[in-house]
Amino acid sequence: MMDDHHGHNNHPEDHGHSHGHDGHHHGGLGHALADFGKAFAIGVGLNLAFVVVEVLYGILGNSVALLADAGHNLSDVLSLAVAWSATLLAKRVPTTKFTYGLGGSSILAALFNAVLLLVIVGGVSWESILRLYQPEPVAGKTVMIVAAIGIVLNGICAWLFTAGSRGDLNIRGAFVHMAADALVSAGVVAAGFVILLTGWSWLDPLTSLVVNLVIIIGTWELLSGALDLSLNAVPRGIDLAKVRAFLENLPGVSGLHDLHVWALSTSDTALTCHLIMPDGHPGDAFLFHAAKELEAQFRIGHATFQVEIDAANACRLAPDHVV
Repeated sequence: MMDDHHGHNNHPEDHGHSHGHDGHHHGGLGHALADFGKAFAIGVGLNLAFVVVEVLYGILGNSVALLADAGHNLSDVLSLAVAWSATLLAKRVPTTKFTYGLGGSSILAALFNAVLLLVIVGGVSWESILRLYQPEPVAGKTVMIVAAIGIVLNGICAWLFTAGSRGDLNIRGAFVHMAADALVSAGVVAAGFVILLTGWSWLDPLTSLVVNLVIIIGTWELLSGALDLSLNAVPRGIDLAKVRAFLENLPGVSGLHDLHVWALSTSDTALTCHLIMPDGHPGDAFLFHAAKELEAQFRIGHATFQVEIDAANACRLAPDHVV
């Protein structure tokens, strides 16, 4: 829906002239967010049950790798719950306090998940280093069986989030956690097999360290992406130069300034800019078309345009260094 009668944040007295009307297109927070409620419920349930199994057999089998996997899965139960809550909050309607709704909570959830995963990996790595210096006997067969079950369960959970892992950083966070757990379990199975054949107990903590390194590398993209969005960076996948070129090439536009593109949530993007149109206000049809094309070409679903008629009367927000 587009509103042609609301004002911009800037005041006429700041510019020395009055502005044209704004074009406002609402993509709707969470509109692109699929309903992953069932996936989250299955993920939480399976992981919670598997944590109990891993802790039990990790103690019985004296395997630090299995206990590490259990700790990893326990962190996933929490992170999935947080991510699930964020997807629900993102669907809440705007209020007088949170005028954009609570879609930004999905960004916080992605950031929380990345940090939590790195903290857990750090703790597991420390325990593994201690075990390298003091290896203990490990029940290789028990480790293999339990970890193999983990590969299946976490593989199923990761598959449930595959569809949304590309378009939503929060859902990607859930996917990364599940995929990382499947990877950990695969490493534990391999270690258990070699230990069963050779009796080399030191392979158990060594495997944990190797897998943890792989997880850190995979989590870094999630962490950096969440940090970028939390600081209002242009979302990855959007080329600002192309967005600017598209707007500058619109009929009647002689220039533009105060262009900003940022994330309202992990799946919704907003844009604001001032369009200089000397021939006068272009009308609603122009604004509808521009907003529709921004969504189709760049997945920007919440666009606001401020039309300025008199280019000679400089807008104080025109310089690039002014925010």
